[in-house]
Amino acid sequence: MVGKQGRVTGKIGPGLVGEVMIPVRGGVEAFYAHPSVTGEEFPLGSIVVVVEYFPPRTVYVAAALV
Repeated sequence: MVGKQGRVTGKIGPGLVGEVMIPVRGGVEAFYAHPSVTGEEFPLGSIVVVVEYFPPRTVYVAAALV
């Protein structure tokens, strides 16, 4: 899971639990998302990379270098 890229479908930011869609097992699944750096924000449609994963559905993300 760490290192996979996903697209933000629910704004990620301080005080918010965002959502990101990540390709998994031949499909795409939704995960709860938090910024890996405090204070960082990711608007809808942003491409992010998973830096930490906490089963079953929580990820911490950073900006992807596109």
